[in-house]
Amino acid sequence: MNNLQATTTLHNGVKMPWFGLGVFKVKDGQEVIDSVKAALKHGYKSIDTAAVYENEAGVGQAIKEAGIPREELFITTKLWNSDQGYETALQAFDASLEKLGLEYIDLYLIHWPGKDKYKETWKALEKLYKDGRVRAIGVSNFHVHHLEDLIKDADIKPMVNQVEFHPHLSQEELRAYCQKEGIQLEAWSPLKQGELLSDPTIIAIAEKYQKSPAQVILRWDLQTGVVTIPKSIKEHRIRENADIFDFELQSEDMEKINSLNKDERVGPNPDDFEVGFK
Repeated sequence: MNNLQATTTLHNGVKMPWFGLGVFKVKDGQEVIDSVKAALKHGYKSIDTAAVYENEAGVGQAIKEAGIPREELFITTKLWNSDQGYETALQAFDASLEKLGLEYIDLYLIHWPGKDKYKETWKALEKLYKDGRVRAIGVSNFHVHHLEDLIKDADIKPMVNQVEFHPHLSQEELRAYCQKEGIQLEAWSPLKQGELLSDPTIIAIAEKYQKSPAQVILRWDLQTGVVTIPKSIKEHRIRENADIFDFELQSEDMEKINSLNKDERVGPNPDDFEVGFK
């Protein structure tokens, strides 16, 4: 884990970068094109989007303009709740693929569990995987009970679970379960939408390492074994966020950050959420 191209190996052997760019709430068109191109220019290989972000076309355009060989990139997108179900999931995948202008996706995720269709949806993802149209499949915002329920009837175990994860929500039970099952945990909102950047404990640790609070939190993610995808539209911030491979947090500082957990979310609880949150 010593450079931006460092990867973790998913349980099917596919290599996934530890670090990437998220594009949640980045406007389609020039804003997302510039953001993705800046990330690729500075060595990022992993880009994370979703159907509901409505910026897949811009992400695809940026990939095309950047001219980096496709096999060097790791592109993630996600199926939105209203497209859950077997046939609708297959159609939604085709729509995402077309918008991105790609021949395959590296990682396709069910965005939220919802209430009653995720098993049927998972069968569609298994088909896409078996047909070679996606290199890895996974879920997002799944609790332990969702994963247990899914796995008992699945042919293929999810390779990734992308969840809200930051020092105020360290997801210990879920992390332990995913580790036991060989499911890679991935963080969305790793900085708690900026709230954690003013935390006195984080600031003190940042001063010790001569790093920014954001860099300390993102380094904590990686040392905890969690893939992370911070979002930014500013080139200097995109570059700065990734400058976390030249230092290592000591165990005492890891413990200090671990102690900040409050089981506090900035997004909805997946058990209560069906459609409305973007």
